[in-house]
Amino acid sequence: MTTSVETPPDFDLSVKDVAAAAGIAPSAVRFYEKHGLITARRTAGGQRRFDDTAACRIRVAKVAQRVGLTVRQIADHFESLPDRPQPQDWERFADVLIDEAESRTAALRNCLGDLGSGTQLCEIGPGTVPAGHR
Repeated sequence: MTTSVETPPDFDLSVKDVAAAAGIAPSAVRFYEKHGLITARRTAGGQRRFDDTAACRIRVAKVAQRVGLTVRQIADHFESLPDRPQPQDWERFADVLIDEAESRTAALRNCLGDLGSGTQLCEIGPGTVPAGHR
């Protein structure tokens, strides 16, 4: 019987490398690290080094932000992922994003219905958008 041992990731990508791969500014890499979406190790000289999953996680986080999740919510979801997510792990997260997007779309459709109802705008309350979506 052969046992598969996961190779630990190499932390050899700089902030600039990750930023280029993720299509963001270097300051955004530091933002995502600060909020726990990616993890760095420090070199002896104090420079941040990331593994090869950092850019992928950032790209996924950007999609999740477009759906409407907060960085905290994304970080919470990422905590349940293994260190080296596989396609099925990302698929489960995609299902979460799809459900969230559909829920938000339904809430927006209700809001649009309220806007077109002839009701004065000041009478349309925050109840038109479900809690957690504000």
